[in-house]
Amino acid sequence: MSTSGDGTVLAAGCVLWRRSPTGGEPRLCLVHRPKYDDWSWPKGKLEPGEEALAGALREVEEETGCRAVPGPELSTLHYLAGGRPKQVRYWAAEAVSGTFTPSDEVDRVLWLTPAAARDRLTRPQDRPLVDELLTALRPPGAPSSAPD
Repeated sequence: MSTSGDGTVLAAGCVLWRRSPTGGEPRLCLVHRPKYDDWSWPKGKLEPGEEALAGALREVEEETGCRAVPGPELSTLHYLAGGRPKQVRYWAAEAVSGTFTPSDEVDRVLWLTPAAARDRLTRPQDRPLVDELLTALRPPGAPSSAPD
């Protein structure tokens, strides 16, 4: 596990998405962690010396079975986990291949519309990443459809 100089736990993850088969809204991947009984983005702690983006892609593959192509970096979230400060860097990432296999760490994944993903996420601070992803995927000059 990697920590910063002040003891903050360093982690990384992705807002994993795939194209809709019907050409509509993208589908976003949430993982269910039975240990915490929560729904979140795929993420995890960095290994010592591991680059954040490499760690994010590793965690996505470990938790979802998906190989992903990274896109733009999104927000970095800061919060307390187990009484320790934690920093999680996120990237947009498109799932391009792979198959989910349940494990002790992640027993289910869901591919949801952006609105359904926003509603299902357990931690309120994870929800703004939905709109960040949609903004990142929007073609330049396209009007915003995000709620005010």
